[in-house]
Amino acid sequence: MLNRFCKKPLYEVTRTLARVAMGEEKAELVIQNARLVNVCTAEIQEGVDVAITEGRIALVGDAAHCVGEHTVVIDAAGQYIAPGFMDAHIHVESSMITVGEYARAVVPRGTTGIFMDPHEICNVCGPDGVRAMIEDAKRSPLKAMSNVPSCVPAVAGFEDTGSRIGPEEVREMMAWDGVMGLGEMMNFPGVLAADAAIHGELAETLKADQVITGHYSVPDIGAGLNAYIASGVRCCHESTRAVDVLEKMRHGMYALMRYGSAWHDMPVIIRAILDNHIDDRFACLISDDTHPDTLIEDGHMDHIVRCAVREGLDPIKAVQYVTINPATCFRMDHELGSITPGKCADIVFFDDLKDVRVTRTIIDGEVVAENGKMTVEIGKSAFPSACYDTMHVGHPITAESFRIAAPAGKDSVKARVIEIIPNRVGNYERLLDLSVKNGFAEADPAQDVMKMAVFERHHATGTTGRGFVKGFGFRKGAMAQTVAHDAHNLLVAGTNDEDMALAANTLIACGGGLCAVADGTVLAQVPLPIAGLMNDLPVEEMAELVGRLSAAWREMGCTINSPYMTMALIPLACLPELRLTNRGLVDCRSFRFTELFAD
Repeated sequence: MLNRFCKKPLYEVTRTLARVAMGEEKAELVIQNARLVNVCTAEIQEGVDVAITEGRIALVGDAAHCVGEHTVVIDAAGQYIAPGFMDAHIHVESSMITVGEYARAVVPRGTTGIFMDPHEICNVCGPDGVRAMIEDAKRSPLKAMSNVPSCVPAVAGFEDTGSRIGPEEVREMMAWDGVMGLGEMMNFPGVLAADAAIHGELAETLKADQVITGHYSVPDIGAGLNAYIASGVRCCHESTRAVDVLEKMRHGMYALMRYGSAWHDMPVIIRAILDNHIDDRFACLISDDTHPDTLIEDGHMDHIVRCAVREGLDPIKAVQYVTINPATCFRMDHELGSITPGKCADIVFFDDLKDVRVTRTIIDGEVVAENGKMTVEIGKSAFPSACYDTMHVGHPITAESFRIAAPAGKDSVKARVIEIIPNRVGNYERLLDLSVKNGFAEADPAQDVMKMAVFERHHATGTTGRGFVKGFGFRKGAMAQTVAHDAHNLLVAGTNDEDMALAANTLIACGGGLCAVADGTVLAQVPLPIAGLMNDLPVEEMAELVGRLSAAWREMGCTINSPYMTMALIPLACLPELRLTNRGLVDCRSFRFTELFAD
């Protein structure tokens, strides 16, 4: 696979690299006296030098003969150096900031490359949105390698999106600069059922010699998993049990262990490796979704590495999981993922292997960040106008919009309620008794049950799904958000109809985002005018806005971690057990619409 993400392709600079390695030409940059984390052999090498020219590594070892009059020398003074960290699966849109601003947040933390899946913006703006993300990434040194969104919509027939992707679009986009593979194939039922359109997307990816990334979230690790992998899917980040990780790796699939702002699967699933003492070449650490406050307060891949080490993972292995392993997963280990001759000079410095805190980041042989700050400028974003003004609900939303008619003659009803699981992507279907007032089923804060509605917001179709959700702890108020995976329709939940209407209309007025409302007052708001998903504000300002939103949720009674991300998955009809889309309530075990009331 040709790498388009280095300063210069290897074939242009082989003679120069050879001459520098032999000392006949002098290096542009030499790192001296480093402790090399060698991810190829899983060892620490003391007193290592690295000679760099043309953005690539010419020599690793003793580089005294590579130093000339104009060579820049960095004395590592015994610091560790490792390959730049890479996130093998990330949705930048979930950070609510643009790709360039995302780079400004993560590069000083040691992230030099990401494999982004921009299917969030694709669901709203189509291929033009994907192209806008790829273009936006070019203003930063971060290597933002993109996958073509595969499931727009996520599961056809169950939701309405702003666009659609099929085999023809995949074929066209595979030829774009910056594309490395196919985004997570969430429609695993279509893969297993040999659906022609879904397998058409897989075929176009394979024809282009690109990588297919996966999303296999069900516990069938027998025939179903085999069928999924046999269809060409190379990796999966949806493991929630240790046995899932073990079986995926046993079958030659890369297991991407997730630890993001909301999804804390890694401490559970890493037991597959820690308890079984297996070869872990197929293991990677990823974030999937990370919010701006997490990036500012905790970090990115450096944070995940620290968390994995705290769980008992050998620190060198943890570094392998964010360097050589993801590079190999995407068949780019000939270019990225190790500090070895010929590779791109993407290098991070840190003092403590057991508590990684990056002090310097080099990308393509240039120091781009030191001591937590970028040392190079990142230009302003310039998203096209088509990515703005995406709120097209097409009808007024009032308190009456949230009424849920109960079966005639009932004083109470048994309803199918979605119960969330904090820090996990799954949920449970619960059958609960709810009271009826004036013919309408009511929310029940005493049972921690809120009303919920999903309004189609792309084409003014007027379709609306209504239901109930449990587990957030709201005692009052309502919330609304247009970050509602993956169709990103207008999602509203609350304890009363009036606050729900205010929350919905607040977001319609500002072009999308997130907000919290209580007692007729907007407590906090995060405007996201770019596709209803992102803002071009600096990451620090976005982190402050998200912090205010978190405080508002706590004031309303919610105590769970990252509640807006958990809420955002309520409409995602490819995750078990029960989901609510703009078309209605979906049983995601049988993949059928189901009735809200069981009686």
